Amino acid sequence: MPALPEGEGDTPDVGARLRAFRTMHGLSQRELAKRAGVTNGTISLIEQNRVSPSLGSLKKVLDGFPISLADFLTLELKPRSKVFYQAKELREIASGPISFRLVGRDTQGRAIQMMHERYAPGADTGDDMLSHIGEESGIVVSGMIELTVGGETRKLMPGDAYYFDSRLPHRFRNPGTIDCVIVSACCPPSF
Repeated sequence: MPALPEGEGDTPDVGARLRAFRTMHGLSQRELAKRAGVTNGTISLIEQNRVSPSLGSLKKVLDGFPISLADFLTLELKPRSKVFYQAKELREIASGPISFRLVGRDTQGRAIQMMHERYAPGADTGDDMLSHIGEESGIVVSGMIELTVGGETRKLMPGDAYYFDSRLPHRFRNPGTIDCVIVSACCPPSF
């Protein structure tokens, strides 16, 4: 079988990458070997770069993870951007009776928009129904929200959720007496 492909002048450090992926998945060498149907020694030798596995052998080892060979060889092992955010770091993109706090500084280059939403009692997204390309989903954390999607209206309580095609006309309103808090996602980002 052919040897591993070389990158642009660099051969990937397969051993270090395998060790890193195994550790990220919380697997011991023994557990990965069991999942992949290879010996524990095989995993150990690859991680120490004492053997250079063929593409077929490496593919078999990677069957123990939910990852393709291409992703294994090219995926950045460390995130390129910030991963964790404290509550004070969420970016306020709308404030007043309705508050939208965005996870991250912006949505550029992101496939999903995640927000912490707060609707004061009586707050409403407006008489005009919203409509845009994408999908929306959310879970009510506290309070109550009245959501209209298309021609259907429903009052959602804590623990209730929604998921809909954003091209359908929709509107959010808090008919309750306390703030409604929702954690939502929108794909693609629409703000």
